[in-house]
Amino acid sequence: MIENKVFMSFTFYSTILILKMYVVAIITGQVRLRKKAFANPEDALRNGGLQYYREDPDVERCRRQAHRNDMENIFPFLFLGAIYSLLDPSPTVARIHFFIFCMGRIVHTIAYLLQLKAPTRSVAYSVAQLPCFSMALQILLATTPYW
Repeated sequence: MIENKVFMSFTFYSTILILKMYVVAIITGQVRLRKKAFANPEDALRNGGLQYYREDPDVERCRRQAHRNDMENIFPFLFLGAIYSLLDPSPTVARIHFFIFCMGRIVHTIAYLLQLKAPTRSVAYSVAQLPCFSMALQILLATTPYW
């Protein structure tokens, strides 16, 4: 696998995306602490009292909208990219697929967290989906003879 340039490129961009997800999780925790909005009563008790066992719109923006959206999009990318890497695509074309998806997700997260004006987030989401659809189509075309 290490000799497979496409797979190594996929591994690089996938790792960047996983690290980005960790950063969003850390940001969510920091927002929880700053806003005193804890998900568990024991955390609230440790940090001021049960009145802080509550939801906060800023925490929810990080948790539900940025982090959950990442899981809904990055996990399928990990599957598609891994299988696509095995199809022996052009390394340059594959790298472009992975780069576009990665940058789209990064811009999407920045747009969510900084509440950038529409349609920044929607455009970033849509652009990131293009390489996924392309990879999915190529996987289907390659595997259709075997179904």
